[in-house]
Amino acid sequence: MKRVLSLVLGVSTLLAQYFPPPDSKGGWRTHSDPSKTGVDMAKLDAAFAYTQQTTPHGGLLVVKNGYLVYEKYFGRGHREALPELASCGKAFTTVALGMLMKQKPGLFPEGLDTRIFNAKFLPAEYFPQEDKRKEAITLGQVLSMSAGMKGTNPVYVKGQRQTWESPTEDNGPYSTTDAFAMKQPLWCAPGDCYSYSTASSHIPAILVRTQSGMEMEDYMRKNLTAPLGFGTWGYAMYRPKLKGGIDTNGRMLHTPGGGSIAVRSTDMLRFGYLMLHAGRWGKKQILDAEFAKMCGRSVKYNPHFTHSFNFNVNDDGHLSGVPKDAYWKGGAGGYAIYVVPSLDLVIWKLGGNTSQYDTALTRLPVSYKPDASRDDWKPAGNIGDATGKTLQMVVAALGQ
Repeated sequence: MKRVLSLVLGVSTLLAQYFPPPDSKGGWRTHSDPSKTGVDMAKLDAAFAYTQQTTPHGGLLVVKNGYLVYEKYFGRGHREALPELASCGKAFTTVALGMLMKQKPGLFPEGLDTRIFNAKFLPAEYFPQEDKRKEAITLGQVLSMSAGMKGTNPVYVKGQRQTWESPTEDNGPYSTTDAFAMKQPLWCAPGDCYSYSTASSHIPAILVRTQSGMEMEDYMRKNLTAPLGFGTWGYAMYRPKLKGGIDTNGRMLHTPGGGSIAVRSTDMLRFGYLMLHAGRWGKKQILDAEFAKMCGRSVKYNPHFTHSFNFNVNDDGHLSGVPKDAYWKGGAGGYAIYVVPSLDLVIWKLGGNTSQYDTALTRLPVSYKPDASRDDWKPAGNIGDATGKTLQMVVAALGQ
């Protein structure tokens, strides 16, 4: 009887949990009385004012206990804006790969320890590789950027920060063609160091494409964004300056795993809310719960730096005033999606420079008139770690 009652209570709790409908059907719930949010709105206003000092365009959105308690924009920032979100796209690549692992467990007999740098998982035309060390690269190492692939400074070896000579030029979509990623040299043996490598995060996108039989964007539309109720979204696929990897219209041939996704702000909150609920959306477990939880903590595949599966983590407490279970993914231009499970909190810091709002990158329809008043705005000085400070200020507004 106790077991039956426990099961009934468990199902009731599951059904009672809130998940927002698409914006076209009402979107996020809000408090009718702002005083009941339990949030210091003056402090959130201060956090918003601070974000205005960090980027030309942007916004700040906060979901607490399933309620959208704060949403403000500036410059070209807008709920319907679809700027290029740079490296925030890496977090989506991680989730796409995690969904594939859940759907096809037999494909990865050793899970995240599976060695994937071979013709079984990746295009045969890139094998054999000159550097035989690549044969030891595991899925977990690629996701946590400890595979030894050449990236940007600084690098970390056994927890120690170093600056190595001749780093690669890690410049977003221009380093996420198949050839660039597959031929990227190693700076160290797989597992021996950490280096932020956009090329490394393109490898899972190639793997998703080869093993699912569809582009990663199409795979995500079917398995991720449709179930979560996303509105218009896409990728900044049109890159005519790219040398190779584009068609005659200047469109990239394949979904870039290293970044360049374009998603509406309230849908970025949906993505963060999925992670907050350990990969579950409503009754459906979209992402394996343990995999989702690993994204928010340090992993054995990267013992060098607080970077899990394309997320920065705080389990060592290096970001003061913030719970240790907080994690986030940022992108060039001042973007960041934050998840703090212990506070039932998701934050989206919209940012971006003017070029990232250029609709020629995505060719997606924009249904609002952009405010161009800050197009030539420049920061007054060195703002430091805006990603970390924004999180600290929002957490402080919760009285934590």
